[in-house]
Amino acid sequence: MTPATPDPATPEAWHDLKSELLEIMPAERLIDDPLRTLAYGTDASFYRLIPKLIVRPESEDELMAVLAACRSRRLPVTFRAAGTSLSGQAVTDSVLIQMGQGWRGHEILEGGQAIRLQPGVIGARANQVLAPFGRKIGPDPASIGSCMIGGIAANNASGMCCGTAQNSYRTVRDIRVILADGTRLDTADPASREAFRRSHAELVEGLERLSAETRANAPLAEKIRHKYRLKNTTGYALNSLVDFTDGIEILKHLMIGSEGTLGFISTITYDTVVDEPLKAAALLFLPDMATTCRATIALKPAPVSAVELMDRAALRSVERKPGMPEVLKTLPEGAAALLIDVRGNDEGELEARLQAVHDIFEGIHTLEPVTFTRDKGIYELYWKIRKGLFPAVGAVRDIGTTVIIEDVAFPIERLDEGVQALTDAFHRHGYPEAILFGHALEGNLHFVFPQGFEKPGEVERYQALMDEVAQLVGVEYGGSLKAEHGTGRNMAPYVELEWGPEAYALMWQIKALFDPENLLNPEVILSRNPTLHLENLKPLPAAHDIIDKCIECGFCEHVCPSKDLTLTPRQRIVIAREMARLEALGDAIDGEDAERLATLRRDYRYAGDETCAVDGLCATQCPVGINTGELIREMRHERLAKHADLSRRVGRHFSGVTRVARGALNMAGVGRAVLGEKGLSRVSGTITKVSGNRVPQWVPTLPKAAPIRVLKQRSPADGSKDKVVYLPSCATRVFGATHGDAESRSIMEITLSLLERAGFEVILPEMTGHLCCGMAFHSKGQFDEATHKARELNRELLVASQNGRYPIISDTSPCVLHMQSRLDERLSVQEPVAFAHDHLLPRLELTPLDERVAVHVTCSSTHMGLGERMVALARACAREVVVPAEITCCGFAGDKGLSTPELNASALKGLAAQVADCDAGYSNSKTCEIGLALHGGIPYRSILSLLDRASRQQAAS
Repeated sequence: MTPATPDPATPEAWHDLKSELLEIMPAERLIDDPLRTLAYGTDASFYRLIPKLIVRPESEDELMAVLAACRSRRLPVTFRAAGTSLSGQAVTDSVLIQMGQGWRGHEILEGGQAIRLQPGVIGARANQVLAPFGRKIGPDPASIGSCMIGGIAANNASGMCCGTAQNSYRTVRDIRVILADGTRLDTADPASREAFRRSHAELVEGLERLSAETRANAPLAEKIRHKYRLKNTTGYALNSLVDFTDGIEILKHLMIGSEGTLGFISTITYDTVVDEPLKAAALLFLPDMATTCRATIALKPAPVSAVELMDRAALRSVERKPGMPEVLKTLPEGAAALLIDVRGNDEGELEARLQAVHDIFEGIHTLEPVTFTRDKGIYELYWKIRKGLFPAVGAVRDIGTTVIIEDVAFPIERLDEGVQALTDAFHRHGYPEAILFGHALEGNLHFVFPQGFEKPGEVERYQALMDEVAQLVGVEYGGSLKAEHGTGRNMAPYVELEWGPEAYALMWQIKALFDPENLLNPEVILSRNPTLHLENLKPLPAAHDIIDKCIECGFCEHVCPSKDLTLTPRQRIVIAREMARLEALGDAIDGEDAERLATLRRDYRYAGDETCAVDGLCATQCPVGINTGELIREMRHERLAKHADLSRRVGRHFSGVTRVARGALNMAGVGRAVLGEKGLSRVSGTITKVSGNRVPQWVPTLPKAAPIRVLKQRSPADGSKDKVVYLPSCATRVFGATHGDAESRSIMEITLSLLERAGFEVILPEMTGHLCCGMAFHSKGQFDEATHKARELNRELLVASQNGRYPIISDTSPCVLHMQSRLDERLSVQEPVAFAHDHLLPRLELTPLDERVAVHVTCSSTHMGLGERMVALARACAREVVVPAEITCCGFAGDKGLSTPELNASALKGLAAQVADCDAGYSNSKTCEIGLALHGGIPYRSILSLLDRASRQQAAS
């Protein structure tokens, strides 16, 4: 029994669908414009389908209404979480249902023994909330910092440590699921289960019948059991038919790994697993792959958490990354490596387990001594390198090619044979650059290679390779063609080859029971199209040197402040590439494409440019360090070149500009007193709108003007004191204390007070009021004036510090980050957190305040690796410290909090609820603090204020 094939939809059907959905949700959650359908419809796979309509329901009821509306018109739907999937299971040319902000709920159960999660929760966030209980979820995919629970469950993603014992199939306790007909089932609710048994007797009884028939078919049942001794996500979870007899339990477990083809998981409850706190890792180098595989087999019964295999080509792709052992560059050609992770609950347990690993390697030849590290930095580096292997290969591919990653599993006892057979196949088909790595204990190997599809013969070469790999792994070795990435589109044509006709027919029966009209993600997992994996291939044209190495993995998205407003870094790159592709057509472009290009250019101005904070946090998550903000700055530079003269005049008269800014703040203060906050807000909003957003919007947390006169109140020189140069940023020379805040001093006053209390003699550069690091100009694409201001500042700081003899403190973190990459290397310019933590704390006596305080780690602090020191500084000064979860860059971005306030509002959505019980918040950037106070509902101040309030001068010894 094969489900029906949906009919092609007419334009009228799409219009009618949108009209119906407009009655139940706002227009901004129904997306059909060319820019966003392409941007939001792109995932990490090498396929491209552009949805006709993207829908963002925010509740189960809305989702059920969407399914009903689509079903009545026979329109297929596809569910999308984070879009980090690699096999094409999250793309469609029909209706794409995206998980928005309404699907990020979580609930800890039984003291951390279980956790209930909605599908929009990022996997790492689930582990973050479980950490205080010493627990975590079982699945641990390499993309756990970016992928969402919906995708983890729907793909039965596993990862480095969980093997087959702790994946979603094994650790799911309950689910809430919405089926194709709109029915909702909550397996944790007895009433829901019983009602479902009555309303869907045919489905429940059908699953129980299939289970009985399968268990009675001894050869088939044994084949299924064998397949799931390995990691296996090829096809449906047929093990549910032999593991369970109850129809509801079968349904629950079939949903795991079903890739959105059987229903939508709206909530999943996991039984959690122990997160052993003590961790150690070793990177072992072995002379050849055969020795490496034998070592892996020996490690199978050992007390290790993970064993990751990397062949010589994989090691070569990362050998020049910072921090990697120099020995990597000298390894012989056939060498390989094992990354071994050992964990324990206490010192004794960890040491015993480490000794067990050492004992195993007594009889195994390694190229270097077996050495485990417990250093957190090195440990995290090893895993970062391993997790970044796939994108790292993508970064060195030829422009215009894509990257293929396949994911197979061999019976571990035949791992060395399988590796050799795969390697031979790669060379036979002309893929000598392919790399191999994977979860060795499970016989699970990923192989990665660049692949072009534009040149004649390339598609045929790829098809020949995949045909041989499928026969080799799925038939000859009895392995899995998809161990953990999901079947998707790129392995759907081979499911029958791996499983055989009998099991394949069983899968079609399952699909027909759940989705007889074939409307849930058709052509994924099951397909009658033998060339499906060769169709709708994604183009990756050259667009700009900054982004050409991007493979659209999506690791960057969760830290982007505009992710819930317009575009993410990946999506900005997708559109930039499409515009470049269309522009490359030149005179050959047809009318439709020309119109589309004009639309993309117009809409990208706001979605791509104006709402980009250019904070560079995307680079901190990108395995190859792509900073999409640099692309946007380049675009601004090209677009705003005509304003270079204005920027030059501003830079040459900078002290006057800051005086004007302070004057405007004074005028705003008068307006506030006369009109009140609401009145001034209305007037300011009107002016901003009439000016086309050229005049910034006033906000209630806009501070008073800074009292610049304090810089003239210098202490007399004292040769007995250590000297420090203090550079107040232009922001702190403009913005003073916030209206109504108990902290009535400006940052300049606080900084000078602290430095004096700590016993420093303060040196101020000459012409301080004129100085600027250039960041404000650089972020707007005015590179020439940014360079001029940086050189000007460099000259003055060299004089003030006597050519770097004295350290320099600046009070604004983003400015320091900018300066550190542009000023003379003799200058030691220190950020306020770093200087306070390293140089002020040892000179002060502290009495922690009886306060609960919030800390915002700015994007610049993240870039400089100061997050832990910032929190430590706050903890030294206050009773309790809160670091709000999932708040990364605040989105204020210099002045965007005033010119594009919706970016700041979107980035800080959810902040107020997390800091509601805090006395105040602290950060290290005045402009960020304006937006944080506005959207957090509490005062935000410089962290130097917290230190000043909690400290006193040390008593003389």
